[in-house]
Amino acid sequence: QVQLVESGGGLVQAGGSLRLSCAASGSIASIYAMGWYRQAPGKERDLVALITTGGSRNYADSVKGRFTISRDNAKNTVYLQMNSLKPEDTAVYYCNADRVLYYSSTGSYRDAYGLWGQGTQVTVSS
Repeated sequence: QVQLVESGGGLVQAGGSLRLSCAASGSIASIYAMGWYRQAPGKERDLVALITTGGSRNYADSVKGRFTISRDNAKNTVYLQMNSLKPEDTAVYYCNADRVLYYSSTGSYRDAYGLWGQGTQVTVSS
């Protein structure tokens, strides 16, 4: 009953910028921490950036100073602004919400944990 939908991926040259968006749909009361992860071919899925409800942010060392995570709680949306992109940033980017409180069809509030979006491809050419 709650879904995360990413958008904004694409092909960009090295040094360019992209902005990813992830919108949560459903009768949402609140979303706790939200994050962006990425998975390159043959590699594990790794954390890129995380933002808490209160706005605290954490970044992978490899993206510090280049990427910025933000959220709009009124829109249930998290963003990832990616600047100075490098070929090694090429991956499928996934949005994650660790816990979502929503109003279910049964007429009660429920929690959903560990939600993932479908992923969006980011390709950086050299």
